[in-house]
Amino acid sequence: MTARGPRYQPMLAGTAPAPFSDENWFFEIKWDGVRAIATVGTTVSLRSRNDTELAGQFPELAELITLAPGTVLDGEIVVMSGGKPDMQALLPRLQAGAPGAGATPVTYIVFDILRRGEEDLTALPLSARRKILESAVREGPHVVISAPVEGRGEDYYHAAVAQGLEGVMAKRKDSRYEPGVRSGAWLKIRALKSCDCVIAGYTPGRGGRSPAFGALLLGLYDDGKLVPVGRVGTGFSDQLLRDLMDTFAPLETKVPQLPGISGFVVWLEPVLVCEVGYMEVTRERKLRIPRFVRLRSDKKPAECTTAQFTPARMQTAGPGSFQAQEPSLRKYHEKRNFSVTNEPEGVPAMSAMRFVIQEHHARHVHYDLRLERDGVLKSWAVPKGVPETPGEKHLAVAVEDHPLEYGSFEGEIPKGEYGAGTVTIWDSGTYDTKHWDDEKIEVMLHGRRLNEAYVLVKFRRPGKNDWLLFRTA
Repeated sequence: MTARGPRYQPMLAGTAPAPFSDENWFFEIKWDGVRAIATVGTTVSLRSRNDTELAGQFPELAELITLAPGTVLDGEIVVMSGGKPDMQALLPRLQAGAPGAGATPVTYIVFDILRRGEEDLTALPLSARRKILESAVREGPHVVISAPVEGRGEDYYHAAVAQGLEGVMAKRKDSRYEPGVRSGAWLKIRALKSCDCVIAGYTPGRGGRSPAFGALLLGLYDDGKLVPVGRVGTGFSDQLLRDLMDTFAPLETKVPQLPGISGFVVWLEPVLVCEVGYMEVTRERKLRIPRFVRLRSDKKPAECTTAQFTPARMQTAGPGSFQAQEPSLRKYHEKRNFSVTNEPEGVPAMSAMRFVIQEHHARHVHYDLRLERDGVLKSWAVPKGVPETPGEKHLAVAVEDHPLEYGSFEGEIPKGEYGAGTVTIWDSGTYDTKHWDDEKIEVMLHGRRLNEAYVLVKFRRPGKNDWLLFRTA
């Protein structure tokens, strides 16, 4: 058979605020390369995150036909240099067309198996998939199986950083494979904060940089519009400067891509994505002390949004930073240690009326309904989930207001913290208010799953936070 069959999108990871140890987790190196799903039959298909076929660029990985017959694998294509992945050395191999003689060889580091023969394995826990992976795949000159460690995440992280590596990945042993989903069951733990930005233009270089550019102008999408988040002028070698100028030449345009930018700028069509490391994000959502890391040919510009900025990463002191907290969030902040959990702290914001329903695997699995109002998310814990049948009534317990940014939060709340467990988004969207007072709330939800009218009615017992939630006909 050829390399055909079901197409799988890579499972994506959330971000952990700090390294941690837990016997329920695997920890492995975060490889700096190109993510690729390998479908192996009589030929090999290698599909990138943006669904580009890469097999022609990496013919040496055809050895998967004999090393991993009849499988679908997830892994990272890397070039190793001095014992570390070298992204700059990999970039020439990503150009269209077969590589020429003397091309730098690559290694495919396999860390998951999604299918073996006709059996889909994605519903199995990761621990079971690991055992199948080890029996279904043999290592070869260009194929290596990633070897995770169990439990000792902090030691492993510090050892990886000491070797100059980017960081580690943490994966729950019981996690199923969720194609295309950014899950809190997989977490990135990086030594440096980073985000993926759209290159919107550049300023001309001066002095020794006069043949090239001075700084790249960076943008992220916010509600569908590209907004400026700063500029980056460090992290470039002389060769990279020349290569980037060649790349930019056919993309020049007279159309300004970002608002509020003064001075002379060479604007570019917003089609290139780069990863930028940074220290902090200011209150104005600008990158502080940014440094260019690499181009991201595997990332679409539309994926580069301000949702990458979590408030836990933002400054809490210094000029222009956010210090005061919304009074209505006081209870929320009192229950959380933001140096440990990566839940959002919250900053003042204005936006459309949004709702979110989050599935929360804490001591007991429950769902949280959150409705935006008065600059916060009014929140209820719904143990049995939002009812989907008209007239069915479920208990909803009012809890503390949450910041608006919680509407996009997914991830793992660490052990020992309030609400410890995994949070994922079950549904989200906007809503219309039909009625809202202290005793009764009527709303119309417009979500991906739910597009119905719901009512919350408060129990009449004084001092209680119990409500009834039901869907109307």
